[in-house]
Amino acid sequence: MSKKIQMPALSPTMEEGTLARWLVKEGDTVSSGDLLAEIETDKATMEFEAVDEGVIAKILVSEGSEGVKVGTVIAIIAEEGEDVSAAAAGGSDAPAQKAEESSKKADESPTPKSEPVSEKSAPAAATASGDRIKASPLARRLAETKGIDLSNVKGSGTNGRIVKADIDAAKPGSATAAAAPTATAEAAAPAAAAPTPAAAPAAQDFGIPHEAIKLNGMRKTIARRLTESKQQVPHIYLTVDIQLDKLLKLRAEMNAGLESRKVKLSVNDLLIKALGVALVQVPECNVQFAGDQMLQFKRADISVAVSIPGGLITPIITEADSKGVAAISTAMKDLASRAKDGKLKPEEYQGGTASLSNMGMFGIKQFEAVINPPQGMIMAIGAGEKRPYIVDDAVQIATVMSATGSFDHRAIDGADGARLMQVFKELIENPMGLLA
Repeated sequence: MSKKIQMPALSPTMEEGTLARWLVKEGDTVSSGDLLAEIETDKATMEFEAVDEGVIAKILVSEGSEGVKVGTVIAIIAEEGEDVSAAAAGGSDAPAQKAEESSKKADESPTPKSEPVSEKSAPAAATASGDRIKASPLARRLAETKGIDLSNVKGSGTNGRIVKADIDAAKPGSATAAAAPTATAEAAAPAAAAPTPAAAPAAQDFGIPHEAIKLNGMRKTIARRLTESKQQVPHIYLTVDIQLDKLLKLRAEMNAGLESRKVKLSVNDLLIKALGVALVQVPECNVQFAGDQMLQFKRADISVAVSIPGGLITPIITEADSKGVAAISTAMKDLASRAKDGKLKPEEYQGGTASLSNMGMFGIKQFEAVINPPQGMIMAIGAGEKRPYIVDDAVQIATVMSATGSFDHRAIDGADGARLMQVFKELIENPMGLLA
């Protein structure tokens, strides 16, 4: 008896996704554990494995289809010994037809005159011989960013699959076939592609040479959530200057002691710890606004902003208030590495009680970050720099950074936010308290 393959829920909050690419074709024999497709959610592209074995009798949803609801039948598998044609005939074409209609509507929408859309813009699914280009999701994203044609890249992975190392070694050339669909109505008119509470203005090129870049699922989600945050969450911003000299000295001493364990602490690791401890000491700020009630958390799970190809993701250091700084450092390096490779599990980036965003490495002195709903606050860290600073009632040169807390004023009063900033400052300027 044939079996239906349904669009999977790859995270607890996933309601729909993009069927980015099929890794099999009709007629292929598959076993349990074989990779079937790449599914793009709002935060990552994940590989979908087969649960049953058999023959792919019919593919009902074409690759590149967006907005595919969880539970939608996307393919039919015929069991061993079953007539493949009969199994295929038993599958409904409705999902595929719906996807095609949705695609046609997008193609018929107005696009910039200088960037016409044609059927050739469809995502590259096959080489000239009809064989599919096998590449990891990360390799595809990097190729699109660098303008590398995957058909000209030789894969060094399993069965000739193109991996990150192959893209790193390749020379940028013409835009990839996979990147071709950038000139779409979705990119030309973001408001139509990803509705937000306030409609975005229509795109106007003013005759200036340009490239229309299609928004991926992550960028659409970032645009929607941050717009909602600024429109719905009343932000209050509080900034303090913090002397770093004692923290830097402690870090150097700790790194010397941790050398045998091959652990190297960053300043950011210590700041994560400081924010976690501060939130527990000022529980009025470790909260979440929830309509007619407020959630006050008993521990501090810190979401840390990490830039990745195509957007931003916030892997979570759980129990940052009680976790040792060496453990925080090890966990952060692992999470950041897997985030950039698109390998994080949903539970590793969904949640958190507060966030930390550090742009000091770019020389940014001070900035105001946007709260990541439903969290109640985010700490923005600027660069540490030598400044004239009052030490023991005398002007001295000290290493100083500016930190700005953004607070949800519905849940956190200004005085409570100020207390958190004060405790955060004290912990960093007297860092031995982080080791207690």
